Amino acid sequence: MLSTFPICNTELVASEFARLRREKKARHRDIAEELAISEGELIAAHAGLSLADGALLGAERLQADWPAIIAALEPLGEVMALTRNASCVHEKTGVYRKTSHNNHIGLVLGGDIDLRVFYRHWAHGFAVREMGEHEVQRSLQFFDAAGHAVHKIFLKPHSDLAAYDALVARFADADQAAGIAVTAPAAPPAELPDAQIDVAGFRAAWADLRDTHEFFTVLKKYSVSRLQGLRLAEARFVQQLDKSCVLDLLNSAALEKVAIMAFVGNAGMIQIHSGPVHKIAVMGPWINVLDQRFNLHLREDHIASAWVVKKPTVDGLVTSVELFDAKGDTIVMFFGERKPGVHELCEWRNVVERVLQEGELCAA
Repeated sequence: MLSTFPICNTELVASEFARLRREKKARHRDIAEELAISEGELIAAHAGLSLADGALLGAERLQADWPAIIAALEPLGEVMALTRNASCVHEKTGVYRKTSHNNHIGLVLGGDIDLRVFYRHWAHGFAVREMGEHEVQRSLQFFDAAGHAVHKIFLKPHSDLAAYDALVARFADADQAAGIAVTAPAAPPAELPDAQIDVAGFRAAWADLRDTHEFFTVLKKYSVSRLQGLRLAEARFVQQLDKSCVLDLLNSAALEKVAIMAFVGNAGMIQIHSGPVHKIAVMGPWINVLDQRFNLHLREDHIASAWVVKKPTVDGLVTSVELFDAKGDTIVMFFGERKPGVHELCEWRNVVERVLQEGELCAA
């Protein structure tokens, strides 16, 4: 979304934010949408403002040294990592450990915090302090060139405030002027017509997979989008699932204590939960996982299609449930918890197969 507010009109953005926050208790994303700007522009409008001067929110622009910032997070201790797309929010509490990067690709492999980072899509970062009802909420927030949120890190009650302040002081940018310029997101490449795809070659390459990570390379080699690939795959590897079965899938995993993996991402980040889920709750259009250290918020009404996908590996078939929106973008992917060298959990396969059978009965 391109802003209807010029960069110089940040005072209006800040005053409207304060009004909507107080009157409606609205979230940042919703306020930005109401003001017809991006969330990144909303935060950037508060650069240079201070809570000490009565502002409701203050932001400090960070240097664009993203891998170094992520590598410096461990001293903060436990924080909450948040990654979202338009249809799903993934929140995980833990410590940023075992960080690394190679050019524009980064990894965080600290156990609870498990991330795949694509830094070429990171454009803006801010340290944010906001006055809550009872205390100041501190966070680090990162946005792409269009001002869309890529990743956020929120301090928890036991986080190290001194370490946070030291990190912000270390990476503060010399330019603290309010506002950012945003650019329209690049249009995704047009999907090739099915008739132009080497379907036989694509299917053979799928059958020859040795690792799930090779799947992206196969899609790229045959110029196939992910959703198109599922449509063109052999029936032994792909089955469409009734989208109403997603709640049953999560409820079954929780009831049977089956450890899962949940992947949620956007162009700049993929965030992964590995482990059991416990409390599943429906609130309006949202399906929620509401656990102590992991929350997932999924807009069920945004699910346009759901698929059970099986990929061959050296460790046997790996089964996922993949959800897509109306544009064909991935919303979330669920797997049984596993590590390379370990066979997939039979309990996970059983949950998926049972949900598939129930879906077929409901559709009959």
